[in-house]
Amino acid sequence: MKDNSWKNPVFIVSSLLVLVLVILGAVLPGSFERAANRLYDITTINFGWFYLLAVFIIIVFLFGLAVSKYGAIRLGREDEKPEYPFFTWIGMLFSAGFGVGLVFWGVAEPMSHFFTPPFNGLAGETQEAARIAMGYAFFHWGISQWSVFAILGLVIAFLQFRKKKEGLVSKALEPVTGEMRTLKNTIDILAVIATVMGIATSLGLGVMQMNGGLNSVFQTGNRISIQMIILVFVFAAYMTSTFTGINKGIKYLSNFNLAVALIFLIYVFAVGPTVFILESFTLGLGDYISSFISYSLRLQPYAGGTWVRDWTIFYWAWAIAWSPYVGAFVARVSRGRTVREFIFGVMVVPPFIACLWIAAFGGTALWHDLQQNAGIAGAVNADVTSALFELFNQLPFPVLMSGLSILLILTFLVTSSDSATYILASMTTSGNLNPTVVIKMVWGGLMAAIAGVLLYTGGLEALQTASLIAALPFTVILLLLIISVIKLFGKESLPIRKKDLNRFRKLEEAASQQVEKKDGNKAR
Repeated sequence: MKDNSWKNPVFIVSSLLVLVLVILGAVLPGSFERAANRLYDITTINFGWFYLLAVFIIIVFLFGLAVSKYGAIRLGREDEKPEYPFFTWIGMLFSAGFGVGLVFWGVAEPMSHFFTPPFNGLAGETQEAARIAMGYAFFHWGISQWSVFAILGLVIAFLQFRKKKEGLVSKALEPVTGEMRTLKNTIDILAVIATVMGIATSLGLGVMQMNGGLNSVFQTGNRISIQMIILVFVFAAYMTSTFTGINKGIKYLSNFNLAVALIFLIYVFAVGPTVFILESFTLGLGDYISSFISYSLRLQPYAGGTWVRDWTIFYWAWAIAWSPYVGAFVARVSRGRTVREFIFGVMVVPPFIACLWIAAFGGTALWHDLQQNAGIAGAVNADVTSALFELFNQLPFPVLMSGLSILLILTFLVTSSDSATYILASMTTSGNLNPTVVIKMVWGGLMAAIAGVLLYTGGLEALQTASLIAALPFTVILLLLIISVIKLFGKESLPIRKKDLNRFRKLEEAASQQVEKKDGNKAR
């Protein structure tokens, strides 16, 4: 059968747009950087409120859906069991989600907030700053980011496995937008561009951190030439994994990632200030819950400043840019689970693991600065990529742990990039669950190329800008998905619950006994 993937307009337009950006960034890096910075300012200043409000609305809707009668709907046939065991499923969610980002920011974020607090007037490097830093880090890595993945993943899984339709964003929006081909192609192109920018951000962050690790161990320096060599190596690794398919490379690497991450967690918990970690986790969780609404809707129109834009709004935009990819991948590995299992699994378990990670790694770093004046916060302020390795310098076996952490970052990058090439290839071939290797190679190459351009033109700031700009139009799409879910689920016949089935059987038995009694009376 002839492959017509090359003729797909979504593939043609989106790949050409990304290629143009790569060429412009390589040929005109100065102009590319200035234009990106200008767009960053326009986006964050004028639409920051929109990102915050949209994510909050999505969270409220999903939890309402989970506890409603629609939570019993299965993402597949009524008698279908989950395709993957729970541990493997969570490993895939964590690896394809923000695993590599969490390794990057698990120490860097709380130490950044500790050095420069989120609130005006609060002195840095104090006990109060440490508490605020931990609570805010929990907030940024909690349910808010994962709600964005969940809303998209839910509707795609519902369409793919229950309705046997294409797992495309445009298909998910059909109840709202209709079936006009041009509009559907435009929606899918926006999804692809957002995905490419989101994964490029994570790929770039991972490469920067690997460079920071190599510099910490071997004093290589933080140079763009080294980052490009690392990027080429990572590209070769994830393309090799791509050839093995989702049930081999991604599955095995996801299990490996989660296992190694748990080993790291146990190690830091055991050799670090254990009681302090537990207490900071408990207090941070309480601060996160009590401050959730105020942090979710916090802006600075009166006091001024850019802290919320630089942190919360960037995180939400990054998650939104990732959502077409992570949502589609989460859908792909969630076959057979109920809506309720899906929502709570995606929105509770990975964030809980993330908070444990931040408490262990960030909490240990805070303890060393507060109790021993280790100077980690100052080092992180000077070079954010050094955060994890500065922490390991305070713990036993620093060289070994730094080397293993570089390996963990690499496998996280390979897993997420491998998953992204699969999802991008599927999105640009009408939702094909088995896209061709050639299409995956095209997207794998373009992802690496745009990440390289962003690193070359502006480093961390350029990576943040890419996510913010790509996320803006897709935020509108996510809000429209809420309406789409309401319409799709409203037409669905709900499964009979066990208690309703038992009640029905009891009524049936009572009616049968009543008939028998009447027949007996007639016979007499």
